[in-house]
Parts: sequence; C-alpha cells; structure tokens
Amino acid sequence: MSQVERVMAVLRFHFSAEDLARTRVAAAPHPLWEIASSLHRFQTPAGRWAYAHWYGPARERLREAGLEDVVRRVLLPLFPRASYFPDFLTPLEGTAGLEAGLEAILRTPSDQVAAELAALARVTRMPARLARLTEREARVELVGILRAYHRTVIAPHEEWVRESLHTERIRLARHLLDGGTEGLLEGLGPTVRWKHPCLEISAYPTEHEIHLAGRGLLLIPSYFCWKGPISLADPELPPVLIYSQHHETPTGPPRTGGEGAGSPPLQVLLGRARAAVLQATAAGATTTEAARRAGVTPATATHHTTALRDAGLISSHRHGNTVIHTLTLMGETMLSKNRQEALQGASPARHGPRA
Repeated sequence: MSQVERVMAVLRFHFSAEDLARTRVAAAPHPLWEIASSLHRFQTPAGRWAYAHWYGPARERLREAGLEDVVRRVLLPLFPRASYFPDFLTPLEGTAGLEAGLEAILRTPSDQVAAELAALARVTRMPARLARLTEREARVELVGILRAYHRTVIAPHEEWVRESLHTERIRLARHLLDGGTEGLLEGLGPTVRWKHPCLEISAYPTEHEIHLAGRGLLLIPSYFCWKGPISLADPELPPVLIYSQHHETPTGPPRTGGEGAGSPPLQVLLGRARAAVLQATAAGATTTEAARRAGVTPATATHHTTALRDAGLISSHRHGNTVIHTLTLMGETMLSKNRQEALQGASPARHGPRA
C-alpha cells in the first residue's frame, strides 16, 4: 500500500465510462483499514487534535490490556507510516467485517506474503522475526493480535466510526446528485482532483498508475485516515481508494454517549418547530434549506439545529461556505419510530371474528 502523507508524486486512476458507472462508496467501515490508519496515528502528531477524544484513552487501554509491547514489536513495524506496507494486511474481504478480513489474511498464499514482506524490508527496517509470517502458524498469531487490538482501541469507538461514515455517505450523495460520478470524485478532498479521464491524487510518495480496466473503484472513507489517501500497491488487486473523512473541522461532533445522549436532552425535541427541523434534515440540508422545509426563519433553524446536535440527533459539517446537517443513526431511529407510530395510529382498528 502506498500512503499519501508527503509531498512527492502523483497517483493516477485511469477511468473508462464503464469504470465511472462501477464506482461506488463502501457501505460500512473496513475494520482492517481502520486498524492500519489508527496505527499511523500513533506514529505522528499530525492531526492529533482531530482524535483527541480517542488518542489518550486508546493508549491507556493498550497499557491496561498488556498490548503495548506487541503493538510496538509487531504491528507498528508491519504498518509503518511510510511509502509502503503489505497489501495482504487489508484484504477486500474486510468490507464484510473484521472476521472475514482476518480469515482472508490466514488464506493469503505464502509466496505473496514473502514478496510483500520483501517489499516492506526495502522501504523500512523490518524485524527479522516478521519473516515467519509466511508460515500459517505465525499468521494465526498475527490475527489474534489484530483482533485484540481492534477490540481494545477500535471497538470502543465503533459508533463514532459508523456515524462518521454515515455522514460522509450523505455528503457524497449531494456531490453525486449535483455533479454525477465526476462531481462525487471531485469532492474527495484537497489532494484529489478529477482530470478526465483520470483521478489524480497529489502528494503521493511514488508515481503510481492504476488502469481500472472496467473494474470500477471502491471508495472507502476512513475515520482514522488523516489527510493523505491510501491505495493498494499491487495494481492487479481490486482497486480501492481509502481517504480521510476529516476534510475540515466539524462544527459539532456527533454525540453518541454521556451527557446529551440520554432522555433529558431529548425532551427539548417535543416542540413542533424543532421536530419539523429534524424532519427537514432527513436527506441532508443546509441551515437555509432546513429553515425553508420546516417553515421557520434561518435564525430559528440555527437555534433548533444546535439543540438537535447537542441531543445527538444530527451532526453538522462544513461544506465549502455552508454547513450541512445530517441525521445521526439515533436521529434516523427516532424519525423511523415516529413514522411507524403515525402509520399505526392512522390504520383502522382490526378485529377478530365475532364469537
């Protein structure tokens, strides 16, 4: 895998019309890419402010779980913040979940593992003991370490990760509606540029050309990837682009626990106007759009979106000169439940046969 975090060269994906039609966005987080990107966060202070809620607690959990040493000896050398780390560590099967991805690592042919470890040794100092990963027994041990790492530092924040992906998919949907697939590709971040028929990623460690050849491109937004997109090094593997969801500072992070996530904050939503503003954000909306749909003034909409955000029902992110409000998973659940109750209330009563 090649990682974009230094000003160097350009990665180009070459598209055909078929590739544009087959470009899609991951529907769920890829746990192994999140593991890789989170390990990079431990290797640099860059962007640490964006993960302040995670970084300290994650280090403490690793200490408490007795994983600090194995992370330092095994995982950090395998996932260096460098121009390359092995492709077999983030298989496509991970889109189906952590266990599917770990099973794919176990199934990786030994000759592929050997070749990729040799490539890793050419760009960084790799401990000699990692050469044993060509043996299945050593990969079984590695899979156990990856599972423990995920359980310790990723799983406790999984709701944040899913919430962030949910918001990003809504943001990309707006780009798709406004500009088609090319508009979607243009909206992937400051280092990504659509220059027909190529998607160019600047500041890449090495010149890299990937001809999609009808395979399309899978876009995988990553919570822990910071700034620089990442792609697989082997152009013959299914094409993916992992990129950071943190393009700009959010105006308000999603609230998923603690104060603001329980019953008392939700009581402020009983008013008709606030409920209308919540409904207005169902498909994503700017403050002006939410005000128009809800039939309130922009100032009133601003007041209500602040309360809704503090209650954990919407999240707000800056998009250019505007702020986009989208439902959180909790907000979606609340609206869905209200719709179901409304439908049940409107349905005629059903009676059984008379005795």
